[in-house]
Amino acid sequence: MQQGTALPDGAAEGDVRPLDIATMRDSARRLLAEDAEPPMPEELSTLTLTLRGHMMLLIPAVEDATRGLPKDDIPRACALACVGEARMRLNLEPGRTLPAGIAHAQRLARSVNALCDHVENLGGEHR
Repeated sequence: MQQGTALPDGAAEGDVRPLDIATMRDSARRLLAEDAEPPMPEELSTLTLTLRGHMMLLIPAVEDATRGLPKDDIPRACALACVGEARMRLNLEPGRTLPAGIAHAQRLARSVNALCDHVENLGGEHR
């Protein structure tokens, strides 16, 4: 028995929208900029979920961008290593304190930036 996945309203099968790399980088910058203010607890939760969502979109985009590359290609290996680390970070839980939650979100933000770099460097779809 095959299971289906529901598509968003108005989306047709095969309807792939380009990634909004600029917005994803802006989300990461909110935590990583040199002059970034620490987020409030309510904002941190939203930001963490946003970064996780970005990663869930970026991981398959990076994997797709590596598909045509030779198995021994160094950029391919680097991109797939980044995907592995991003998947590992998605499985981690933030700490219970605000500083631990911020540190967790910063690690997610660094993964978002790295995945965006790989999408751009490998010529993946984005806008």
